[in-house]
Amino acid sequence: MNDRVSGWMMPMALVVALWLGLWVSAAGQGPGGQAPPPMAPYGQLAGCSEEPAKFHQCAIAKAKGFNPPRTPDGKPDFRGYWSRGVARGTDDIEEHGQGLGDSGGYSQVVDPADGKIPYQPWAAAAKRDHFATFYDPPVFCFQPGVPRQVYTAGVNQILQTPGSLMFLNDYAHSYRIIHLDDRPHIGPNIRLVMGYSRGRWEGNTLVVDVTNQIGKTWFDHMGNFFSDAVGVVERWTLFDANAIHYQATMDDLNVYTRPWTIVSALRRNADPGYEIWESACHEGSFNLRRPEIGLKPFFGVTPPK
Repeated sequence: MNDRVSGWMMPMALVVALWLGLWVSAAGQGPGGQAPPPMAPYGQLAGCSEEPAKFHQCAIAKAKGFNPPRTPDGKPDFRGYWSRGVARGTDDIEEHGQGLGDSGGYSQVVDPADGKIPYQPWAAAAKRDHFATFYDPPVFCFQPGVPRQVYTAGVNQILQTPGSLMFLNDYAHSYRIIHLDDRPHIGPNIRLVMGYSRGRWEGNTLVVDVTNQIGKTWFDHMGNFFSDAVGVVERWTLFDANAIHYQATMDDLNVYTRPWTIVSALRRNADPGYEIWESACHEGSFNLRRPEIGLKPFFGVTPPK
């Protein structure tokens, strides 16, 4: 399904997913010798399989021999319109089976090797509670947080200058700025839905440290989450003129037993006449309001002391 169409159809699909309960996620078997759950076949992106683990290895290898297009100041050129690859949706970043509105997919988690988020026991229980109450913030038109901003539905326009990169997303007026200059940090007491991003170049790879997130957004519809103590390190690498390899490592000792890493990708829309269209949404939307629970714009958790 076209990402632009899936953006405005997301609330309808989520109602169906909620009705199905945990069936889709429960179908996942994970690696380790067991047969994978039923899922649609994966395609290719710039000569690499889009199965996350295979893509991760292939794209990194290709990037070593690729000289990317460059901006006037000599940096890799990310400018243009991009939509997600590898990540099929935001239903579940762990392995899960095919169901209504979901093609199924292997885990985006490439470390640990078992494809599972290394939750502390209390956090694993909190994740299950999240799905049961189902208050995924982007459904209510809040920004998705990082790293979900990369693999959410819709199209990102990337604007690039020597001092910053800006992402403009077609859904709900979402945007994000990565600062590449030496401006002072905003300080630890300021919390933002999209966090605070500081980037630097390591060869042809853009490395971004993300801090100061509000800790009340999710990775997916299943309720996988982090706290406001999370630190995210992103690595953005062009391995083809029209493809970006993306990985993000999450470190949050309030929630996880160890740091862990996911992989995703962006594919460029090379149509010279392409236009980004607004997928309108407003904060406080009541599309998925459940009267028996009430409206909670954010569903956050407090780690035990």
